[in-house]
Amino acid sequence: MLMQVILHTPKWVFAVFVLLVWLGAKQLLANNVSLSRVTLMPVAMGGLSLFGVISAFGDSFGALLGWAVAAAVLLALVLQRPLPATTRYDAAARSFQVAGSAVPLMLMMGIFLTKYVVGAALAMHPELRHQATFTVLVPVVYGAFTGVFAGRALRLWKLAIATDSMAAGARAA
Repeated sequence: MLMQVILHTPKWVFAVFVLLVWLGAKQLLANNVSLSRVTLMPVAMGGLSLFGVISAFGDSFGALLGWAVAAAVLLALVLQRPLPATTRYDAAARSFQVAGSAVPLMLMMGIFLTKYVVGAALAMHPELRHQATFTVLVPVVYGAFTGVFAGRALRLWKLAIATDSMAAGARAA
């Protein structure tokens, strides 16, 4: 049955998978990341996550609420964690020096695989859309991924704002 699912998967899905693996693998190495990329990545991944919920459950209030609550909870939890000590912000270049991490790759694969598995499950068993456990669990999983992505980006934004404020204070003094 797994082979049938894979054989009926559109080819573009595999291209998206490869692209996400490549983007995530780049995050394994320390690098410089622009402020715009720090912003764009969670917006894009959050959009894919939200699209996953909407494509599975439509505009179901309960599904969207589950997604939003999970996103908010994970965002709050991630914001409590400190950035790695090696993280730096260069205000002139508007970029961050960040350590390599497997977290972005895992989050991207998590969103992709969740979308893939949910899509296959609903194609084979459309009645799952109406099962309470499924309609709660799936949006919460998507929301958790979104919250982690957003929290990681907001921690970097907080560093940028603090660095800019310190620089402005030093110039004023």
